[in-house]
Amino acid sequence: MTTKLDLWYAKIVFRLNTEKRMATARKLASLLRNDFTLMDALGRLEMIESHNGKKPNEPFAIVMREWQKNLEKGMSFSDATRGWVPPEETLLVTSGNLSDLVVALENVSRVVDGTQRINRAMISAIAYPLFLLLLTFGIIMLVGIYLVPPLAEIAGDGMIWRGMASSLIWLSEFSVKYWFTFLFGFIAIVCLIWLTLPNWTGRLRTVFDKLPPWNVYKVKMSVGWLMSLSSMVAAGITIPDSMRMLADTSNRYLRNILEDTLHYIANGDNLGNALRNTGREFPNKEIIGDLAIYADMNSFDENLSRVANDYFEESVRKIESISNAMNSIGILLVSGIIAWVVLGTFQMQDQITNVLT
Repeated sequence: MTTKLDLWYAKIVFRLNTEKRMATARKLASLLRNDFTLMDALGRLEMIESHNGKKPNEPFAIVMREWQKNLEKGMSFSDATRGWVPPEETLLVTSGNLSDLVVALENVSRVVDGTQRINRAMISAIAYPLFLLLLTFGIIMLVGIYLVPPLAEIAGDGMIWRGMASSLIWLSEFSVKYWFTFLFGFIAIVCLIWLTLPNWTGRLRTVFDKLPPWNVYKVKMSVGWLMSLSSMVAAGITIPDSMRMLADTSNRYLRNILEDTLHYIANGDNLGNALRNTGREFPNKEIIGDLAIYADMNSFDENLSRVANDYFEESVRKIESISNAMNSIGILLVSGIIAWVVLGTFQMQDQITNVLT
């Protein structure tokens, strides 16, 4: 007997275990390609996950049974899986017949795997530089609070400091008096940036999209959008319908861009020209130019898929390049702070020695 708690737990596990969820999608597509009906394919997967019925409450086995129940009620596959998978994956399986569903399931795996690679590259591009900034802050606070005051106490109040020693004294006074304000300001800036990434729109955002970390986020969102769009078009969904469906499930940043693009598409522009007319340079000028050309050619779905795949590979390299540049800057910053502290400490010791002798 499957309880509501079992269903809730199965849904959580299924949504969080992305790797196994994609493996399940690939298995389902493979079974459908080998002439299994959708119900039979889900039944076969349910038996595998439940160990031939010995463990019926395994999360993935529960999911397969629930999908079967929904299909028996007359639901489409996208409706049957709604709520069990993220909304963007539900969109990608919004297709009519079984052959389209096979393609859609394979596209789901391709899009999600690609998005995960981009996410890992994005986290690498942001997390390590952020860690280096925190490390720099920690070094400054430790030096200002624990290293400099004992040396200043030895020298006495009448000591006139010169050079880097003087800057360390200032740092110490600042650290003791304002460290909390500095820490609060740092956290506030990080939180503000984090909030602006998915929510900030408009022309000024276009300018900031050229700077880290907003440019990294723009690449991530544009890759996910283009790969999803190519998959939906390959499944037979029109460009306007695909754009509308993607806009409905997107955050404010992407939705604003897609709605502006849809406005120009409704006025007769093809996809590339519509993106250009928004003035947002999304995804970038080169991709916009390619889409403007391919939109008026035959086999647009194949060309769109090729553009999406090429852009994905290029974007991974770009984010990794941005990450390396930001990491190098962070390392130089930390090295500079350490060198400043060491030289300043030596100068303080020399000046103290001169006074005492």
